[in-house]
Amino acid sequence: MGCFLVSHRLTNSPGFRRRAEALTGGVAGFNIAYSIVSLLLLAWIIRAYQLAPAVVMWTQEPWMRWVPPIVMLPATLLLTIGMTSPNPFSIGPGSKGFDPARPGILRLTRHPILWGLALWSAAHMVPNGDVAAWMIFAPLLGLAMIGPKLLDAKRRRTRPDWAELAAQTHRPTFSMIIEIGWWKPLLALAIYASLIWLHEPLIGASPLP
Repeated sequence: MGCFLVSHRLTNSPGFRRRAEALTGGVAGFNIAYSIVSLLLLAWIIRAYQLAPAVVMWTQEPWMRWVPPIVMLPATLLLTIGMTSPNPFSIGPGSKGFDPARPGILRLTRHPILWGLALWSAAHMVPNGDVAAWMIFAPLLGLAMIGPKLLDAKRRRTRPDWAELAAQTHRPTFSMIIEIGWWKPLLALAIYASLIWLHEPLIGASPLP
């Protein structure tokens, strides 16, 4: 988890980012390389969790098993739509193509990926009352909770057009649904179904109650 958090922190360092992009052939190459590194680190974390001793803090109750599958639906929507929407304020695909008059999911929050990560982490902390699980999910939840304020403060300092770009964000309206479109929610539903299907073979436990 330390390596995972450090790798995330390094990507926000301008000096490291410039050198890494130069080595990987630009922004696209860097994004591909970082995605591969993140997946390898995630696989390492999952394997370490599977091998960790069970130090139980509380006994799992039947109702707790309902929390992840219910909460993961909005979490997957936020993560998927956030990863496929231009965003000059937060982590994601970047600001290219962002229209301040049609911010889409950013009408709900400028940080959909971070809030999706927060929901994912919090939901999995409820039924997994063991120390190893909390060593994974608690740091991610903390990162996701403090990230929006830190990123907003940073963008205000570095972008003179911040107020203009952010004018229509954090103001949910019905037009948000139209601006998001149809294919992003459908993709999110497909990913949610895949997570349900692959959870047991990959993690070793069924996600269903």
